[in-house]
Amino acid sequence: MNSEIATPEWDAIVVGGSAAGLSAALMLGRARRRVLVLDAGSPRNRFAEHMHGVLGNEGTPPSELVRKGRDEAAQYGVRFAEGRADSVEELPRGLRVVDEAGAAHDARSLVVATGIDDELPEIPGLAERWGESVLHCPYCHGWEVADGRLGVLATSPAALHQASMVRQWSERVVLFSAALGDLDPAFEARLRSRGVEIVPDPVEALLGEDRALRAVRVAGGREIEVDAVFTAGVPRPHDGFLERLGLDRAELPFGMGSFLGVDPMGRTSHARVWAAGNVVNPMANVPMVIGAGASAGAAANGFLVEEDFDLAQEAGRG
Repeated sequence: MNSEIATPEWDAIVVGGSAAGLSAALMLGRARRRVLVLDAGSPRNRFAEHMHGVLGNEGTPPSELVRKGRDEAAQYGVRFAEGRADSVEELPRGLRVVDEAGAAHDARSLVVATGIDDELPEIPGLAERWGESVLHCPYCHGWEVADGRLGVLATSPAALHQASMVRQWSERVVLFSAALGDLDPAFEARLRSRGVEIVPDPVEALLGEDRALRAVRVAGGREIEVDAVFTAGVPRPHDGFLERLGLDRAELPFGMGSFLGVDPMGRTSHARVWAAGNVVNPMANVPMVIGAGASAGAAANGFLVEEDFDLAQEAGRG
């Protein structure tokens, strides 16, 4: 074995310390790996007061899940550092993650769980209500606004599916369709068959007190009363720091854009890099990203197990 090749300080670095990243770190920690979680502290669901549809954690604040997850991972020796990853570069037997403050962390493997930001429509009154009365996922928030006056603000063709879904939670649904142009007459008839109202006028503003929503104002000054609006922002993955690695990417449907390409266990096109959670699947909810993180953590450990044997054999031949 070449003794000049240094062993990295960490077996694995997990970039991102929310549900997916903590799940990966927990798996790796329980596998007795040296694990560092580098976390910028800005999870996607930070705007929501509670999580829903999360088995065993129904109604739990997202921050509480993170607190519990950190405590659980720390029991198995996982360490934490605050910071945002700025770049990743190759080492002879690993990778170096450099954060925005210039600190360098070396590891044999990397799990990316940095999530996304939702780029919201630039409509007055929308951003400040995101996560409260302007919502993204009916599975996450539909029960809480059920039977209310619900709007669907189109930002892409996916809004047609979203309007169909939201109808399950209320008979009073309005689709604000201006961003879609002329709708297919057959699909328009399909929506109207279950009472979905279609408003083609451009939306000018969302109105209400504080974070509560009262109405949507459209061009011409008409106000349509609503209690909540569902919309899909443009997902922007936090993966720019990986640019030097030249990882393969995949185009997602509904115009969601380019994301890291991964196999079913989260492995990217780089042998030492895995990715899990919203950074590769913006449609995944909390339970789904927890599962994806666990898969990526287990797969990374499997790679390290094989490399441990390879290194032992090299040492024996040396």
